[in-house]
Amino acid sequence: MKKFKKILWIMVVGFLVILAIFIYWKFYFTYSEGSRAGLLQKFSYKGNVIKTYEGELIMSSIESTKSATIASEKFYFSVAEKTIADQLMQLEGVYVILQYKEKHGILFWRGETRYIVDGISTRDSGPAK
Repeated sequence: MKKFKKILWIMVVGFLVILAIFIYWKFYFTYSEGSRAGLLQKFSYKGNVIKTYEGELIMSSIESTKSATIASEKFYFSVAEKTIADQLMQLEGVYVILQYKEKHGILFWRGETRYIVDGISTRDSGPAK
């Protein structure tokens, strides 16, 4: 009976360790870091119960002679820090460079995307972090 309890205890501890490693890897481990540049099209504070900061950046790959974007891609991102969000609220419609960290999974209190912005700069200034 003691041997069974010992094996059961080892299995429970092993399961909890594996679960803790998985949760860290899925939600807290930074998969990639980088930056994206483009026009900050939309930034909002939204949610039904837990409100988060969400935004859209238009990244243009080809521009015409009249400064109109011909080919573009949208970059959806979340912001976890209020200070960064306050800065972005003032920069809608401006060309910005966003520094981000990509996670493997989404936590509802952190945002709706895997991309978490943690720094901002504009074309004419240095980092705004």
